[in-house]
Amino acid sequence: MTGLSAIQVLILVATAAPLGLLALLGASSLLGRPLPERVTGILAPVSFFLCLGSLGMAGALMYSQGIERETLALGKLLAVGEQEFQLRLLVDPLSVTFAIFAETLCGVVAAFAHRYLHRENGYNRFFLLLATFSAGMMFIILAGSLEVLFAGWEFVGVSSALLIAFFHDRPTPARNGLWTFIVYRVTDIGMLGAAVLIHHSAGSGLFDDFLGTAWPGGVTSLTGAQATGACFFLLSSAMGKCALLPFSGWLPRAMEGPTPSSAIFYGALSVHAGAYLLLRMSPLFDRSPLASSAVVLTGMLTAIFATLVGRVQSDVKTALAYASMTQVGIIIAEIGLGFRWLALLHMVGHASLRSLQLLRSPSLLHDFHDAEAAVGGHLAHTGMHLERMFPERAKWRLYRFALEKGYIDSILDRFVVVPFVRAVRTLDGFEERWCRLLGGAKKRARAESEASS
Repeated sequence: MTGLSAIQVLILVATAAPLGLLALLGASSLLGRPLPERVTGILAPVSFFLCLGSLGMAGALMYSQGIERETLALGKLLAVGEQEFQLRLLVDPLSVTFAIFAETLCGVVAAFAHRYLHRENGYNRFFLLLATFSAGMMFIILAGSLEVLFAGWEFVGVSSALLIAFFHDRPTPARNGLWTFIVYRVTDIGMLGAAVLIHHSAGSGLFDDFLGTAWPGGVTSLTGAQATGACFFLLSSAMGKCALLPFSGWLPRAMEGPTPSSAIFYGALSVHAGAYLLLRMSPLFDRSPLASSAVVLTGMLTAIFATLVGRVQSDVKTALAYASMTQVGIIIAEIGLGFRWLALLHMVGHASLRSLQLLRSPSLLHDFHDAEAAVGGHLAHTGMHLERMFPERAKWRLYRFALEKGYIDSILDRFVVVPFVRAVRTLDGFEERWCRLLGGAKKRARAESEASS
């Protein structure tokens, strides 16, 4: 860690800023003395914009000095046999572009949430989870090894599920948060499987060792079969975060959380984390045409499905959730077709638009009524061009299919969620009986019954 360059110091500051905010808010909450709203409302935007400034200066220095990429080694986490788990950060055109955008959005949403959640009982808890999310996104975006990427992946997943269940005094948010958590747990197996396969194939989890040293255009060191296996593992993990078919049911449920979290998580950053993962791992997909075809097919099917379902929704936030799903599906298809820069620009543009729409959703009906009052009547219906393309019978069938959300939720509930919950409850029962056996609870109960008789 000695002799760091100016760019490496700026990378370290950018990573440490959200972690410092997380540590400060977490320590004050654990001590039972949460910071006042006025203090938190200042510290949160300052932390995010400090991270943004550091990233901007690092990018400017790299551009002025003609440096295409910079890495920062944070040491070795652990070693198991011949395998070493390294902590490394990486800044290149892909990561610096998306990281600057992500921290800008975090700062804006923090300033908005300070007023939106004023005097809310969970005010401090929201900003604690927002800091957790921001730290996780920095780990995902700036990751230079699979270990850092996996840590950020879990940070984002946990904070997402907890924010969906933010209003836990009502049963629906808690149930939707549990649903999302289960989907994340199931699909995160793909990330773990990819990490194990890549470690065994390349002998390292460092991106430089199995992705090459350039983006885009890097060449992987894995064979075609190894790359195909890793790609399908990574795609399954990205399907969970991006709400791709068949794991799309959690995204509209996520709208139960506060509007600021809906804007930054499910309209902008979290829902694009899987797309960013596929962009970063693009050399693997270049080696595997089969996996690239699966990415295109998954993205297009998701876009078509979300378009149909989104057209029958009756509330603003759910309609926006399916609109986000449509665009994310198109972005995934662009990545599978090899349009890397187009997909990155599409991600940034879509995230900006969707965040603005979600932040404005509470006042949308008021604005709509003002517009109708200004024109002196109801506004004309738009967007009916698709309906005119189908015969009447097909329209009713599509309407029922869309209204039931493709029956995907009931299928997942029956074959994924219920078995998962049943398995967890069974293991919990085994653990409880085992603990009672080790603690001698049965012997004490027998002795007490004999003494009373």
